[in-house]
Amino acid sequence: MKKLLLSAVLSIAAFLPALPAHAAGEGVAWDKAPDVTNDLPALQNGAKLFVNYCLGCHSAAYMRYNRLRDIGLSEQQIKDNLLFATDKVGETMKAAIDPKQAKEWFGAVPPDLTLIARSRSGHGGTGADYLYTFLRTFYRDDTKATGWNNLAFPNVGMPHALWQLQGEREPVFEAMQQHGHEVKVFKAWKQVSPGALTPVQYDQAVSDLVGFLQWMGEPEQNTRVRVGVWVLLFLLVFTVIAWRLNAAYWKDVR
Repeated sequence: MKKLLLSAVLSIAAFLPALPAHAAGEGVAWDKAPDVTNDLPALQNGAKLFVNYCLGCHSAAYMRYNRLRDIGLSEQQIKDNLLFATDKVGETMKAAIDPKQAKEWFGAVPPDLTLIARSRSGHGGTGADYLYTFLRTFYRDDTKATGWNNLAFPNVGMPHALWQLQGEREPVFEAMQQHGHEVKVFKAWKQVSPGALTPVQYDQAVSDLVGFLQWMGEPEQNTRVRVGVWVLLFLLVFTVIAWRLNAAYWKDVR
């Protein structure tokens, strides 16, 4: 049995180096998303991007507009800048699109995004890493009904909602031989037409949007972390005190 297991491990180890890291059609490695969940201006910009570019098709049915006060927005700012689908600040963030029409156009109803950053984590990284990579790897593909494709999610059924900001790009692949077959490996991006933002500005905008989606999945996450640190410090101090009391108590008994 040991020889069999050792043989299997060696076989896997010999096979892994030959795998291409970014083969076409198999997705790409996820980039690390910047953590901006403590950056209120970034979260506010992310909320603006979400309402303007995502809320037309995707709902956030478990988030109310008035909860955006937690990221530093006043109720009046929310009313003036973010209320397009309703006139009540206490309403949930529902998509403007009719679900039946969405299913006809895209083949499925666009998913709710309230918990999207928590549900997309995997072996490649966190849900935020996936979203950060996904929103930056769209490219034109005339063979698709939407006219777009994505390296992180090949054959995705949605168009590139942020294309006006990023512009149009196309991936550059390099042909490689693997096990007697030719595979295409992603190498770089080629800018076809510019967008309203520079590449650096676009990456920052996506970072803000993903940060907002990450915050929306658990608005109290930063409070939880802060409280957790203080709890651990309290337990550490209490452990020292308890240890000293225990030593003092048993000193005379011995």
